Amino acid sequence: MDAATLTYDTLRFGEFEDFPETSDPVWILGKEFNALTERDDILSDVTSRLWFTYRKNFQPIGGTGPTSDTGWGCMLRCGQMILGQALVCRHLGRDWRWDKGQRQRDAYVSLLNAFIDKKDSCYSIHQIAQMGVGEGKSIGQWYGPNTVAQVLKKLAMFDRWSRQVVHVAMDNTVVIEDIKRLCMPWLDYGGACADPGGASALNGCTEGAEAMAEEEGPLWRPLVLLIPLRLGLTDINEAYIETLKQCFMLPQSLGVIGGKPNSAHYFIGYVGEELIYLDPHTTQPSVEPSDAGWVHDDTYHCQHPPCRMHICELDPSIAAGFFCKTEDEFDDWCVRIRRLSCHRGSLPMFELVESQPSHMVSVDVLNLTPDFPDSDRLERFFDSEDEEFEILSL
Repeated sequence: MDAATLTYDTLRFGEFEDFPETSDPVWILGKEFNALTERDDILSDVTSRLWFTYRKNFQPIGGTGPTSDTGWGCMLRCGQMILGQALVCRHLGRDWRWDKGQRQRDAYVSLLNAFIDKKDSCYSIHQIAQMGVGEGKSIGQWYGPNTVAQVLKKLAMFDRWSRQVVHVAMDNTVVIEDIKRLCMPWLDYGGACADPGGASALNGCTEGAEAMAEEEGPLWRPLVLLIPLRLGLTDINEAYIETLKQCFMLPQSLGVIGGKPNSAHYFIGYVGEELIYLDPHTTQPSVEPSDAGWVHDDTYHCQHPPCRMHICELDPSIAAGFFCKTEDEFDDWCVRIRRLSCHRGSLPMFELVESQPSHMVSVDVLNLTPDFPDSDRLERFFDSEDEEFEILSL
């Protein structure tokens, strides 16, 4: 892993391959670009994504632990990036752009502070590493896509500002009924009003429908959907390649976390047969916010052409992400996924069903929080280590 680590000086002064001049469409997180005529727009879009990399000289994790995540934190950083993109869509919108040196919106400053490398930041490396202990991962141990997805789901329960649901769909199955119960806990699945006390008990949420109605309008908690998958044994099954590409074309796309064995990347799109990704393997100094919370943010945005790799080089263990701010967006996502499942010449990466199959038990809709021993027990039961996913094949 250390061999793959770059330094900040290498990042600033090294040479990076320019974006290809090609007639193939470029897809980045649901947006289509023309590489011949929209090169600046492509680079602006990539630069506007939050880029989380290795950091050094931050507060010791757990008080006495490591002060750098170099060599082990790449998947944790990728988890930060995919969730960071969800928060950008939630608070700033998909079309928001970062302007270097310009005063940023207050929502952006609050968002970035949630990821600063400090123990009291909601999604910091400290919080992710320490929450991972409950998933059987010691601090400093490398994560797989499934583990980081489970940790992000738990941390989101404490994010009172974003008030969104992080749902991890296990067993290669997305259950519509489960998601609607999570995103509308004060309603039963048929649309009738549920008992307020029962609504809170469904997922540990203390906010009532009335409070959400005042703030959000529609009674829907924004959804971050993470789907851990294994698309082959040691190499990606080529039957899934077209379906994977199609996922980057969906307007709800948050991208994919994965990469090569023990070397994680955040994939945000593709061009031709190449995946476009942000690479966390750069060690940069930790950043200390000002007393007012302002952050020197240049190092949180990738300001060079994005990295690319052939799609066949992708490790088959991945997690795909999607964001649905409203119920209509989720319903639209379901329609698009059903269309993909009918695409000839490719296999669906996961199954979309209305209600839960009899062989599955939903943990999310139970009254479980990270504070309950039963929650840890059930999480470990369903989190079957990344190399033990069900193998999908022809």
